[in-house]
Amino acid sequence: MDTRDDFLAFGVPLIGEEEIQEVEDCLRSGWLSTGPKVAEFEELLREYTDSQFAIALNSCTAGLHLSLLAAGIGKGDEVITTPMTFCATVNTIIHAGAKPVLVDIERDTQLIDTQRIEEAITPQTKAIIPVHLYGRSCKMNAITEIAEKYNLVVIEDAAHALEAKYQNKKIGSISDFTCFSFYATKNICTGEGGLVTTDNPEFAEKIKIYRLHGLSRDAWKRYSDSGYEHYQVLYPGFKYNMMDIQAAIGIHQFKHIDDWLKRRNEIWNVYNQAFADLPVGLPSPDEDSITHARHLYTLLIDEEKCGISRDSFLEKMRQYNIGAGVHYIGIHLHPYYAQEFGFSRDDFPHASWISDCTVSLPLSPKLEDRDVEDVISAVKRAIS
Repeated sequence: MDTRDDFLAFGVPLIGEEEIQEVEDCLRSGWLSTGPKVAEFEELLREYTDSQFAIALNSCTAGLHLSLLAAGIGKGDEVITTPMTFCATVNTIIHAGAKPVLVDIERDTQLIDTQRIEEAITPQTKAIIPVHLYGRSCKMNAITEIAEKYNLVVIEDAAHALEAKYQNKKIGSISDFTCFSFYATKNICTGEGGLVTTDNPEFAEKIKIYRLHGLSRDAWKRYSDSGYEHYQVLYPGFKYNMMDIQAAIGIHQFKHIDDWLKRRNEIWNVYNQAFADLPVGLPSPDEDSITHARHLYTLLIDEEKCGISRDSFLEKMRQYNIGAGVHYIGIHLHPYYAQEFGFSRDDFPHASWISDCTVSLPLSPKLEDRDVEDVISAVKRAIS
């Protein structure tokens, strides 16, 4: 094949005229911060996730942080999670004052190994944060059983897993808290943004207050046409609220959620077929118990089998004008966490191996068939 003339960027969002018009309407209305469009977006997501409460925020990171605080987790506590995640998962544990405790992954699914969780529990353990990596749900039954046995809070990091289900239950309706992301590269986006679902009214109320400086009433209620209402500061809160401008984008993105999942499934299956005969590791097959959200399509580039290192593969893809990503370099391999908590490569051998080999390919519904063909051809050229 000839190299593409233009660069195919990784993770470009699909933004339509409806989103643009909705943002324009929002700007003309004069209501830019948290208001009626945020409330509408929250209700859409509450219904979609089969949850009792949905609270929109400015990021999934904010959702994880406020979930920890709402659950009363702080100094002296420990929180179990996976090394294969974005740094935000662990950073929020640290920001809450707690200590992150990592548990190695299953090599095939790359999810936290539920059979290793119990051995990491101590009297200081207060919560588990499972991460639904790439859109594949963790084994929530096993995690829920462990949490009930040891009286632990479960906070799901579902940044990749908006459309996912586990045993016909929507991700977002299973645990104490579930945190979603609407960052620009996510399955639906609001530019930046996040949301927490919960069935606990006390948790929901705390997050609503924490998200806007700890105020008893948000700006919409204070300045709406029903008249001014005084507020009180109930907690030392944060500036974590979602704006109406962001929600305006999300409302129209949400309309396409099923069609876009269908398109990503099509691309996923084409990739699987095209790469079946290559010496690369393909995504683990779907289990009957889950619905995969198809957020990231990853290959494993093992230098011994492929004859090329992962980083050399990435460079060749760039030369062929194809964008790719790495999700992720394990938490334990980053200098800060290794130094602060004494993590080493040998502590989490599966996560270390995946960190060396994993690469993510474009999977956006914005991809046309020709784009998909270009990705496939570039991968084959790079491996050969």
